[in-house]
Amino acid sequence: MRLSRHLGRLLATELLAVALASCAPINVGSYVDRRINFAQYGTYDWGPVEAFATGDPRLDNNPFFQERLTHAVESRLAARGLEKSTSATPQLLIHYHASVSQQISLDGADQNNGSCAGCQPYVYEAGTIVLDFIDTRTNRLVWRGWTEGSIEGVINNQAWMEKRIDEAVARILEKFPRRL
Repeated sequence: MRLSRHLGRLLATELLAVALASCAPINVGSYVDRRINFAQYGTYDWGPVEAFATGDPRLDNNPFFQERLTHAVESRLAARGLEKSTSATPQLLIHYHASVSQQISLDGADQNNGSCAGCQPYVYEAGTIVLDFIDTRTNRLVWRGWTEGSIEGVINNQAWMEKRIDEAVARILEKFPRRL
């Protein structure tokens, strides 16, 4: 009886973590070289493949992750008037970096005063995606955008992973400077 109650609580905790991950906030940020006039950029291409390793074999060996990420970026950039270079040297070179790490959170912690009466720690997977845009003429970083958030249960569910990638890329590129 005790074992089944314990297993029931464990299962409920896991289901709660997965449910929370599906609606977990995505933190987004960016840095921009404010001296740059982004109207000068009209073409881009991707950096070398070896720059794409995430350190997580579930993603590094998953062509669907890489294809979905590059497709999401390319469609957002096309909507902003940037074209993928097919022959000439592009004006921008894009590198992405993705990583997965385990994080610990305290469920029930008061964020205002730090009190933690009856808090329950839980471990979850957090993912980070960073997009770097390099000016190919100067070889300088001109813009960096990133997102981080819970990806608990996402990597093993293709539809969920695709949705989370699309959301993350959309939020990152909302911060990309407009071409005037």
